[in-house]
Amino acid sequence: MAKPRRSNDWGFPRWRGYGSSREATTVRLCDRHGCEEPGDCPAPKAPNSPDRWYFCQKHAAEYNSKWDYFEGLEKAEAEERARNERRDNAGYAEASHYGWAGSGDGSRSADEMRALDALELEANADFAAIKRAWREKAKTVHPDVKPGDKEAAAEFQKLQLAYEVLKAAEARREWQG
Repeated sequence: MAKPRRSNDWGFPRWRGYGSSREATTVRLCDRHGCEEPGDCPAPKAPNSPDRWYFCQKHAAEYNSKWDYFEGLEKAEAEERARNERRDNAGYAEASHYGWAGSGDGSRSADEMRALDALELEANADFAAIKRAWREKAKTVHPDVKPGDKEAAAEFQKLQLAYEVLKAAEARREWQG
């Protein structure tokens, strides 16, 4: 009878990860030609097919961007499927009220939120809506429209400052990518 080999872990199993083995793990590479990243994102090769491609995240996103969910359907069938998708997902939109959404989601700073309040906009307003609201409000209280009116001048300065804060934040977001 052969004598069992001793382990090299010196009796300290925590030197290895829990549940780890000593064998090399097999890593499937991305199926995209020339890519050396791990292919851990399965994607169907064809609709209703069990065959899968295995892409890295970058190539999976590229593959999915070209995927047409409604391909091969007639217009009425596509509209019906889209209507069912909206109906089934409507509950999630309603439930977003109870989650971390809106002003508390961390996407805007307190200064940005105050600037949005000054322009009387919602927390999720895009920059085009911000610019539109600023122009509309600034036109009514501009010093050229109301010369000598100190309240209008103060309101215009407040709107101008709010717009500058939001413009700088938008530029920062675009720069960060």
